Amino acid sequence: MLTRRQFTAGSIAVATVAVSGLSLRGLGCSGPGSSVSNADATVRLIVNGARVEVDIDSRSSLLDVLREQLQLTGAKKGCDHGQCGACTVHLDGRRIASCLTLAIQADGREITTIEGLSPDNGPLHPMQQAFIDQDALQCGYCTPGQIMAAVACVREGNAGSAEQIREYMSGNLCRCGAYPGILAAIQQAAPAIEGT
Repeated sequence: MLTRRQFTAGSIAVATVAVSGLSLRGLGCSGPGSSVSNADATVRLIVNGARVEVDIDSRSSLLDVLREQLQLTGAKKGCDHGQCGACTVHLDGRRIASCLTLAIQADGREITTIEGLSPDNGPLHPMQQAFIDQDALQCGYCTPGQIMAAVACVREGNAGSAEQIREYMSGNLCRCGAYPGILAAIQQAAPAIEGT
């Protein structure tokens, strides 16, 4: 588990490497059909249990790599500032805002997205089923992030009361206002998830 100081030091180091690695070649204009690539780093990730190797621009967010290069579009780009929670995924079992995480920071680490929460041909994850049972969605845009945050909320031991759930889910916004259903879904699924 990283301390705030270790995270800040690591972020500064990554940002320094990213900034110092910029080249004028990547900043210029190129015509149609140009073969100039902005890829300047390779990351090895474990995404939903599968090992992948991706060539990236070192400035790419994890969200952009997941959506644009790996075609895992469950995590949504809402605010792109870490304020709405639509991009929530798990990194080494902990929830993160993937829009604020550089993909290069995830090198060698395990990422779980909504697509990997339950097996392809198996039953839904208890939280996914609870969201359906409790009608905890309306437009559905925020739902993948809500579900990933809800699973983390329970696993972190923060689903002991309605007030506690509201507090730990406050970083995930639902513009449709499905909060009562989301709360009920977390309360329904918690006993099946606790301790997993």
